[in-house]
Amino acid sequence: MNVRSVESLTPEEREALFDRDAGVDAVRDDVRGILDRVRTEGDVALRSFAEEFDGVSVGNIDASDEAERAYDAIDDDVRTAIEEAAANIRAFHERQLPEDWLTEVTDGRELGRRFTPVESAGVYAPGGTAAYPSSVLMGVLPAKVAGVEHVAVATPPAENIPEATLAAAHVAGADAIYQIGGAQAIGALAFGTETVSPVDKVVGPGNKYVTAAKAEVRDDVAIDFLAGPSEVLVVADATADPDAVAADLVAQAEHDPAASVVCVTDDGETAEAVADAVEAHAEGREREETIRAALENDASGVFRTRSLSEAVLFAESYAPEHLSVQAEDAEELLDRVPSAGSAFLGRDSPVAAGDYATGTNHVLPTGGGARVFGGLSVDTFLRSTTVQRLSVDALGDLRETVTTLADVEGLEAHAHSVDVRFDDE
Repeated sequence: MNVRSVESLTPEEREALFDRDAGVDAVRDDVRGILDRVRTEGDVALRSFAEEFDGVSVGNIDASDEAERAYDAIDDDVRTAIEEAAANIRAFHERQLPEDWLTEVTDGRELGRRFTPVESAGVYAPGGTAAYPSSVLMGVLPAKVAGVEHVAVATPPAENIPEATLAAAHVAGADAIYQIGGAQAIGALAFGTETVSPVDKVVGPGNKYVTAAKAEVRDDVAIDFLAGPSEVLVVADATADPDAVAADLVAQAEHDPAASVVCVTDDGETAEAVADAVEAHAEGREREETIRAALENDASGVFRTRSLSEAVLFAESYAPEHLSVQAEDAEELLDRVPSAGSAFLGRDSPVAAGDYATGTNHVLPTGGGARVFGGLSVDTFLRSTTVQRLSVDALGDLRETVTTLADVEGLEAHAHSVDVRFDDE
């Protein structure tokens, strides 16, 4: 990777960095065609697309019965890793559960809030070039902790669905597992088919076809958010370990040729050392071709800034999915970068630890989405209801306020609905 200075970036280079394009618009027409067929043809369309896109002849779309067998069949070390990761994810998300409350704010006026889960949710777990049992855990467990009654997993079909993916669904408590992938999976979860039950909310990461499908079905079903290729931004100073920084960049580049991996540092020697270390860590990796493509895309690079404050401003403008702060006073610097999906502080907090096992969720906003929302959580699956209970005296205290505002807005019946409750009406 070449080192560039932030101040020398052209407007076009800045646009590539800060307005990351997930490629969704380019596939919208194709996705609409897929969704239309799923809506009208149901299971027939799902089987046809499995043949066309995955090269698989699918018999039973519902693979739920295979999950427990897969759990028993996987190697002991894989089973242990899945269970330990699941325990950490479950514990972290249990801490997010809000409590219902109802309190008397003044004499006779009680106000409160109640939380209830959606009744059903669909979790998309990517497949294709790799198995992602971690994405199953990250999607299913928050839903189950929230109390969602029916949680379905959709994952791309294969001659043999990866046992680790099926086992993760079993450990997480998924109620149904469907072997369907891509835009057609999102359509099936949104509309329902002969086999697939429609859900109230669809969540989970995927490729541009999955993301485009989620955008298209938002009038039919709730979604979490539109997520693009993986991102990491590392803020480093002269104390950072270039090898650790580079390893984090290469790890995220491994996800996707369109992944964005960035390091910003105020130290010129660190910048050059990171760039050299990236080349060394990328060499000979099993997915080196994917890594190289990500390192070379327009939204990746090692950038030198004139000061650490400029690096922090760059990070806040970038609003990364993953933010790694490998610098002195990392927590103080984090306070200045509120726009990040998940933060990793210090040399020994690699992003991969959060991807799998710390307990935090790895389904996170990309493309600058962290400026306005956070990642998948228990909140994603909850609805809130506000509650109020008034005594006649408490209503009397509010009577004039309500009727005056109702009259101002020309809503006479609103005022009447209050006045009618008093003897002098």
